[in-house]
Amino acid sequence: LVAQEGDQIIGVRAFMRWQWQYKNKVHAAFRAVDTATHPDHQGKGVFKKLTLKAIEMGKQNGDHFIFNTPNNQSMPGYLKMGWEKVSKLKVRLIPTSPLSWKADDQKLEYALFKECSDEHIKSLCDKHNVVTSKKNVLFTPKSQAYLKWRYENNPLQEYEVMAGKGYYLAAYVKDHGKFREFRVVEHLYEGPKALRELGRNIRALASQHGVQVISMGNMGRSSSLLAVSGKFGPVLTFRSLQLDPAQEKRYLNLNNWSYSLGDLELF
Repeated sequence: LVAQEGDQIIGVRAFMRWQWQYKNKVHAAFRAVDTATHPDHQGKGVFKKLTLKAIEMGKQNGDHFIFNTPNNQSMPGYLKMGWEKVSKLKVRLIPTSPLSWKADDQKLEYALFKECSDEHIKSLCDKHNVVTSKKNVLFTPKSQAYLKWRYENNPLQEYEVMAGKGYYLAAYVKDHGKFREFRVVEHLYEGPKALRELGRNIRALASQHGVQVISMGNMGRSSSLLAVSGKFGPVLTFRSLQLDPAQEKRYLNLNNWSYSLGDLELF
């Protein structure tokens, strides 16, 4: 959405279409992402007017809710417009061996490496959706097309993508200056054997890139005794559009969300 004064564009608000699924019910949702207001027009309520217009359009379209992870600067404005805080996101952190650490200025070379066919990935996504739909949690339904759009053909962020029979992995290195993080944004797997192979590949890639810590969302699993889980992520916020009170109450509880970091991160 854009705001104009005369022939001049003075503000823009971007929203990204998304789907979340609970059991067999697929919710039409969108995420509030980028916003900008011309410096000469700040303080005039441009951000608020565009956001309220988006809410109005969402209701007219029959959409169910809006979600995002706003920063501290924009959080108060969202809360005034009916957003509610769900919680800080749970993240799992796994330290790596100091023997694998390398210089921070190491050049990264991201790769797309698949040892399986598109049919295997489609089957993996279908099975993941069926299994997760039985857990009474809200999740992003996965498909081969989604994975290609979100990770393999993303022009804004390079991801390390690896796929084999029974698993799929997408990750990248986040440089924090004093340390580097191997951020696992998506991992799907089918069965214990695939999970073990996936874990080996994650550790091998983390070692290759010389990072100090591995991170993943609450979908993450690790056999590491040193893994630490906690609410280390940004605050997830939520704005109901067409949900009934019982649904809204359910989704305001973070325990009812099953998410990868890729479902909720900014690009």
